[in-house]
Amino acid sequence: MKLPFFDLKRQYRNIQEEIDEAVNRVVKSGMYIGGVEVEQLEHEAAAYTQVRHAVGISSGTDALLAALMALGVGDGDEVVTSPFTFIATAEVVSFLGARPVFVDVEEGTFNIDPGLIEEKLTKKTKCIVPVHLFGHMADMHRIAEIADRYAIPVVEDAAQAIGAAIGERRACSFGIAGCLSFFPSKNLGAFGDGGMVLTNSDEVAQNIRVIKEHGSAVRYYHARIGFNGRLDALQAAVLRVKLAYLDQWAQLRMEHAAEYNARLKPFVTVPVLRDGYSHVYHQYSILAYKRDELAAHLQARGVPTAIYYPVPLHLQEVFGYLGYRKGDFPVSESLCDRIISLPIFPEMTAEERTQVIEGVSSFYDGSSAGSS
Repeated sequence: MKLPFFDLKRQYRNIQEEIDEAVNRVVKSGMYIGGVEVEQLEHEAAAYTQVRHAVGISSGTDALLAALMALGVGDGDEVVTSPFTFIATAEVVSFLGARPVFVDVEEGTFNIDPGLIEEKLTKKTKCIVPVHLFGHMADMHRIAEIADRYAIPVVEDAAQAIGAAIGERRACSFGIAGCLSFFPSKNLGAFGDGGMVLTNSDEVAQNIRVIKEHGSAVRYYHARIGFNGRLDALQAAVLRVKLAYLDQWAQLRMEHAAEYNARLKPFVTVPVLRDGYSHVYHQYSILAYKRDELAAHLQARGVPTAIYYPVPLHLQEVFGYLGYRKGDFPVSESLCDRIISLPIFPEMTAEERTQVIEGVSSFYDGSSAGSS
């Protein structure tokens, strides 16, 4: 049996009546941009993430872009972030004329190593952008302590981590702003692109609202440069339905991951879960011996895999101008050679999980040689 890597059709079937009702409500309203659906989603998402303000926006990338713009990031500034992430995190920094300054990651969590941040700070450092990769938060207590000591704002890239927490505090509640992506495959996914900026700052929230409306607080009067970053009502309506199920879906992901952990640990390095943290497993990523051969073996057995990410950002052609070289961030480079993600989504059946587990174990033939 060929498995899906994730299955949005299955998710839709489970909540079809509610989704269809929400979509029809928007269609009949004639209000397709902004309006009550977006306003209600913002209110509900702010409550969920434990912040005062939520501003819907057109994508996760635009959320990062707008957050940095709201903080005044521009030519000559430096923004500290991770080289082991999707390009959007650093892409928006370069787009604004600033310089991404990379800090290597922890092998266990795949997130930025707080112990290496301070040495990268300069008088040009405008912001720190930790990424909560795959659903496990970065060490925000240590990062916040450093940021406070140097009076540098923190923007959380929580595109993969809505609902993740440290203790009782959820992702997006630690920094001056937090950014979400609602790309369809995310834990909370729209029926197209979408994103959000979360913040406790009245000033940042107002800046974001102006930036996403072409720099306009009053129609046709423009106080600053902005862009078209509006979240449409259809996406907001869909997201409102799904938000009510998010914790339930996250719990299922955690249960699936716990089964994977228990049964795969003899063969591969399973994801780390720090004490006091909740991991929402946007991806279930392992470190594997003979990774590429394992992927081929699983593919032949009907189990799809993915590699997030094959090349760290400092070695991407587009960032060649930064002057980084192979060996500069050894942990990130090593992860790119060994990491592989297995199917995980709330609606997976026990039989499907067993197919994944038996696919991995059969490759290593019951030995512990796969530990990485």
